[in-house]
Amino acid sequence: MAYWYNVDRSKVEKDGETDPKANLLGPFDTEDEARNALQHAAEQTAAWDKADKEWNDD
Repeated sequence: MAYWYNVDRSKVEKDGETDPKANLLGPFDTEDEARNALQHAAEQTAAWDKADKEWNDD
């Protein structure tokens, strides 16, 4: 079963229970991973920003 983080409702939803028009992050393997989706996204964005800066500085 997959889990999604619904950004609009700020809650974790199970596969098949999501609104197809919702802003979702996922899929995730566990409910805990989905619950931490915003933190994970922020970490990934920071890593990509750092990589972009390093690329542009070369």
